[in-house]
Amino acid sequence: MNVLISACLLGVNCRYNGKRTEMEGLGGLMEKYTLIPVCPETLGGMPTPREPSEIRDGRVFSQSGRDVTDFYERGAAETLRLAQMYGCTYAVMKERSPSCGSGRIHDGSFSGALTDGDGVCAAALKAAGITVLGESEIYKLP
Repeated sequence: MNVLISACLLGVNCRYNGKRTEMEGLGGLMEKYTLIPVCPETLGGMPTPREPSEIRDGRVFSQSGRDVTDFYERGAAETLRLAQMYGCTYAVMKERSPSCGSGRIHDGSFSGALTDGDGVCAAALKAAGITVLGESEIYKLP
């Protein structure tokens, strides 16, 4: 089974702050599933590193106040296209991200506070019938 996954979880250097991180324990996933790495933000045309962004009033704003929603929407569309191309019915995405977050995201105040909601890409994937899990929920994969 093909599973879409946030590329940053695999250690791809695409995080907003330019720091490489890799989620431990993915070796087992790679043995059971074919992981399709994506970064919606870079697919949407954003550079690495980039200014932190959060969702506020249905739009995505950088910390300096620039409306970057178009980048996020473009990246979500490309990610969904790849998910459909590869027949992904599940996605494991970076929690709390304005792109990939599922269920809980930063509240738009850049204070670290969280609110209920989905990132732009996670919402698009869910609307297309793809089950979106955060990295702490990989145990829910079939």
